[in-house]
Amino acid sequence: MNGLSFGFGAVEGELWRLVFVMMRVGAALMAAPFFSAAAVPVQLRIAISGAVAVLVCAWVPITVPPALFSLPGLLVIFNEALIGVTLGFVLQLSFAAPVIAAEQIGGAMGLSIASSVDPVSGTHSPVLGQYFTVILTIVFLGMGAHLTWLRLVVESYRLLPPGSGWLGVGALQQVAALASQMFIAGLIIALPVTLLLLLVQLAAGVLSRSAPSLNLFALGLPAGVLAGLAALIAAAPLTADQFSSLSEEAIEHSAGLLTR
Repeated sequence: MNGLSFGFGAVEGELWRLVFVMMRVGAALMAAPFFSAAAVPVQLRIAISGAVAVLVCAWVPITVPPALFSLPGLLVIFNEALIGVTLGFVLQLSFAAPVIAAEQIGGAMGLSIASSVDPVSGTHSPVLGQYFTVILTIVFLGMGAHLTWLRLVVESYRLLPPGSGWLGVGALQQVAALASQMFIAGLIIALPVTLLLLLVQLAAGVLSRSAPSLNLFALGLPAGVLAGLAALIAAAPLTADQFSSLSEEAIEHSAGLLTR
């Protein structure tokens, strides 16, 4: 059937079916923000992909292409990986909005030089970016949005059966539109804190002009850091609501991809 036979008969066919289903599930988990974290072992990701694939095989009738290692079969595999990566990339875009906001806030507070390795992505990110990412992850998991997203991955096999067609242009345009919306969302998250920091900087500028003997850097930097921390504490309830809305929008956009 697939050009490879190990002599296990019908059991081998079910194994190939399981591996085929794992293509889309594994690609989605690889692109999702917290499932693809550097701290998550590869063995655990494969185990989760296999567990979800077993449920998909039990719930959804799926037919494996007759020649999986031929050119048409490889195109079907590529399409499966594309659908999975797109579903995970939507969540990745949603988790990028707080990092954009942290860049704006950190630059205004003077903490842009304070960066470290993010354990989730494995890249360098500002300290505030890690803080916002942790808060968004807690809100996302607390809402049960990860379970809803996994349900959408399973439901995608009903709405977009393997071999039924490629992911539509409208879905890819929706992902591009979501990327532009995440820049706006990041600015909205950073707006309350940056507005207060702007007032602090204006006050420091007025003081430096009225009393030139004052050291602006010795006065402005601590005042900016303290004002930024106070603004972050005061805006915490609003930030939690914004992150809740961000999580809901991520799930809605993921569901919208499957209906186009």
